Amino acid sequence: QVQLVESGGGLVQAGGSLRLSCAASGRAFSNYVMGWFRQAPGKEREFVAGIRWSGANTYYADSVKGRFTISRDNAKNAVYLQMGSLNPEDTAVYYCAARIRLGGSFPTTPGSFNYWGQGTQVTVSS
Repeated sequence: QVQLVESGGGLVQAGGSLRLSCAASGRAFSNYVMGWFRQAPGKEREFVAGIRWSGANTYYADSVKGRFTISRDNAKNAVYLQMGSLNPEDTAVYYCAARIRLGGSFPTTPGSFNYWGQGTQVTVSS
């Protein structure tokens, strides 16, 4: 089992950058596939980015591709989301998620992940 705690959210102007962090506690962090999701008011939770256990393979939603970068440090039990060129449509609560690693296609639905953080608010002003 793993516990997740996000940090790094806040208020930023359009065009700005933020770096989100997710600290994981529990055993064998490297056994987990990690993802970032977000949920805006009145909208469903959506996949933002994901990373496999080794960090060698990353995946992004089309809406953030080229602007966001996901990374992980298994030695520190942490995963990060570097966000750049932010726009008001990026405003949401951002969640870190984990699931035991598996083969095949990378999971991108919220139901595919077993563990969730409490979320961190990101607000982008125009």
